[in-house]
Amino acid sequence: MPAPTNPRQLALNALRAIQRGAYADVALDRVLRQTSLEAIDSLRPEGNRRLVTELVYGSVRRQRTLDALIDRLAKKKSHQQPPDLRLILHLGLYQLRYLNHIPASAAVDTTVELTKQNGFKGLAGFVNGVLRNYGRQIASRESPLQWDTTSRITQLAIEQSYPDWMVELWVEQFGWEDAEQLCMWLNQPPQIDLRINPLKTSIAQVEQAMQAAGVEVKRIAGLPQALRLEKGVGAIDRLPGFTEGWWTVQDSSAQLVSHLLNPQPGEVVIDACAAPGGKTTHLAELMQDQGTVWGCDRYPSRLKKLTANAERLQLNSIQICTGDSRDLPQFRNTADRVLVDAPCSGLGTLHRHADARWRQTPETVQELAQLQTELLNQAATWVKPDGVMVYATCTLHPAENEAVVDRFLTDHSDWQIKPIPSDHPAAQFIGSPVIGSPADDSPPTRNWIKVLPHQQDMDGFFMVLLEKRADEFRKRL
Repeated sequence: MPAPTNPRQLALNALRAIQRGAYADVALDRVLRQTSLEAIDSLRPEGNRRLVTELVYGSVRRQRTLDALIDRLAKKKSHQQPPDLRLILHLGLYQLRYLNHIPASAAVDTTVELTKQNGFKGLAGFVNGVLRNYGRQIASRESPLQWDTTSRITQLAIEQSYPDWMVELWVEQFGWEDAEQLCMWLNQPPQIDLRINPLKTSIAQVEQAMQAAGVEVKRIAGLPQALRLEKGVGAIDRLPGFTEGWWTVQDSSAQLVSHLLNPQPGEVVIDACAAPGGKTTHLAELMQDQGTVWGCDRYPSRLKKLTANAERLQLNSIQICTGDSRDLPQFRNTADRVLVDAPCSGLGTLHRHADARWRQTPETVQELAQLQTELLNQAATWVKPDGVMVYATCTLHPAENEAVVDRFLTDHSDWQIKPIPSDHPAAQFIGSPVIGSPADDSPPTRNWIKVLPHQQDMDGFFMVLLEKRADEFRKRL
């Protein structure tokens, strides 16, 4: 049978795969590769792809809210519905509640038709009734709903579609107002930032090329290589300069990490968790492609992406090391600088990974914190005396951030947090509300950077610059 070309059917197929355990981005990519959406409307192929993407990621992201709506509108609770029918209801309700550009009548009619085409012809009337009941009961898509709960945490978690524990964590850290703003920000579709390759072009040249192609971009203050795409642009690899290696996609917060490490030409630098290579290639660019950058990862398949990125950007200083960075003794005392961009729960990038909020639990966070500690302890042995190391994550969980660093400093008296120079790109964050400020009775050296998405309009990140003290090293000789 030919592959389906109906955007809503494709979205349903992807949601089925995600329900069976596939990652959202993998499932979406698979269904898009299996069909040609141009067959529906040759004038709007990119629009069709955007619709499928929006329906898949949006339905997954808003899963808890959509289930709560089913619970409210149907006699049977969402978990009692047939799995595929529940997904079809998700698609219909998502369009009604969150997609202003789709008329309500179109959302209802296409969902009813999808019901019939997927083995639920006898329940088409039920689906029609649920969706039309939603339209009658909800006067405004923007108005908050009152759910059957007395818990303020649960109310926010249902309305914004997060697990309770995640909302509780953010309320404890940031307070109610910031926690609510953070939840809303992470429910937005992700923006796309580019990192310009200064070895091949200039930011002005890329700006001109994009503008000539009708692509709107803007610079990001304090980040010399960053450009933000202002609107949806279709296929990224068709934009000016992609093939020539003029730029790569990388969020501004992630760019800040490599600037914090500040590698110099001729040095030996190790990226302990390198794939798919965004920060590894950035390090090579900052070193003017002079010296050696080791990109380490335990999975050869992921390192292939790093190699491909390095080749497209025409970088020659990158060396590949396949292996677990918790056990690479050959690097002992060899590196001037080390980056530990550790695997984490990704709570600062939930807008990019729609299903991550449902995959992570307090238990997985503790497992990740142990892995991060092991990686940091091993990577520290790679650094020469007077060398530096950056520990970074894209999460907003203190167990993976502040607690890991505090534990490391307690166990390693020869390490300390290194102050950030005033002319450094990261200096713009010092003294701002996104800096992790220690308690008044804490040591003044607790000077880490914590980027909060809703305040800085970037991915959430934690990063700290650590310095190996040569005086302590020599005492042990």
